[in-house]
Amino acid sequence: MSTSTPAENDGAPVPGPAAPARPRPELPPAGQTPVGQRPHGGAGDRLRLWWDALARPAQWAFGAPFVLFIALLPILNIPVLTTVGTNFGAVMAQFGMYALIAIGLNVVVGQAGLLDLGYVGFYAIGAYTLAILTSPDSPWNVTQPEGWLSDDWAWLAVLPVAVAITAMSGLVLGSPTLRLRGDYLAIVTLGFGEIVRLLADNLDEITGGGQGLKSVAYPRLGVTEELPNGVFSAGNVGSTLNSGVWWFWLSLVFIIISLLLVGNLERSRVGRAWVAIREDEDAAEIMGVPTFKFKLWAFVIGASIGGVSGAIYAGQVQFVIPTNFNIINSVLFLCAVVLGGQGNKLGVILGAFIIVYLPNFFLGRTSLFGIPIDGNAIANYKYLFFGVALMVLMIFRPQGLIPVRQKLLTYGRELYVAARRTLAKMPDGGPQAAYATSAPASGTVGTVGTPGSSGPAPTGHGPDGPDENGATGNDTTDGGNR
Repeated sequence: MSTSTPAENDGAPVPGPAAPARPRPELPPAGQTPVGQRPHGGAGDRLRLWWDALARPAQWAFGAPFVLFIALLPILNIPVLTTVGTNFGAVMAQFGMYALIAIGLNVVVGQAGLLDLGYVGFYAIGAYTLAILTSPDSPWNVTQPEGWLSDDWAWLAVLPVAVAITAMSGLVLGSPTLRLRGDYLAIVTLGFGEIVRLLADNLDEITGGGQGLKSVAYPRLGVTEELPNGVFSAGNVGSTLNSGVWWFWLSLVFIIISLLLVGNLERSRVGRAWVAIREDEDAAEIMGVPTFKFKLWAFVIGASIGGVSGAIYAGQVQFVIPTNFNIINSVLFLCAVVLGGQGNKLGVILGAFIIVYLPNFFLGRTSLFGIPIDGNAIANYKYLFFGVALMVLMIFRPQGLIPVRQKLLTYGRELYVAARRTLAKMPDGGPQAAYATSAPASGTVGTVGTPGSSGPAPTGHGPDGPDENGATGNDTTDGGNR
């Protein structure tokens, strides 16, 4: 670094020697930063950082055995987890339906930030679509011998119809109402859920009214002499592989498909728009995000997943009545999302498991760890316990049990790779040389190339002058502007 002579400075004080350049650490290769040296906020962040550092094949290698273990839980009947008063397979089947509902509701509430209190309406539409088209009590039955559809494939054939009708109902509801926000949107969705239930209760000729619709279609698979109606029939209750286990496995397939679909959407332009809308809708709209379109997307996708869960429910119980789709169930669905962590897919699945499993765990128990208890009475107070749990959670951990990554940390790896590419384009010597080139000496005043400064003239890699390749210092590949 050159210094000026007294004659050149016209009597100005001679600047002191240039201070040594401040070192700047180089970034390690992508994916090779030790987990302990990365910023984290707890055990959950450590686990998440470890998981994100794995390559996709490694993630599948770890994830597949875990999913297999979850699938085998109803068969293993682990003494610590199994239920006493009800079949554990049936409990897991109910958990599978609630997990699907939580994933769909999480798209609306957790991803897009829309408060939906009437999500049970989509659940009911999916169930009643399947029941109306396959129940012998319905005037619109399309199964044999009255209809043209085979009983063996009726459930699978009507499932896409139920999903399509539920998605259309989400489109019809969202088009006029998604311009509302906050409490107003919550009231409208609450009214929608009640309208669906009241219609199901009063359209006696179509829905059966309060008597409901029975003999709803289900998959006719695994027909044997011992099981003439197949493994999915409600009569399959005598073995370890009862109907509840098979319905849980079927729900698990749809859960995996939904997670892959929603996960890809989160990493796409749609997911980034949802995050922007959730954090600040006005700012997102000012920045050019078509907020109404993406909110409508969230409503339609969430409704579709709810329709799948409703069809699974109707096929499993083979009987549909309006009282199963009341506002209490809608609040329980929302409770699962809030309890597990809004915006986190695995968190809402954990919340659904807690909502379903805890009441059934106490059901029929007379003692716990040697202490006499009345398990049935405790199970009857489940709404009280969930309400208290939510209040405690809002005070001490409002983000939920497994919170979502905020501040767009989902895209941290992309930023990390971009930083490495920037370092690769710096001059020879790495970031230290580039920093030393642009850092002014201590104790000097002035601009580069002017009296009183110790920096180089604006030739080469200065902030304004072109370098030897003709590029200016404002170019993003120039190290002196970093």
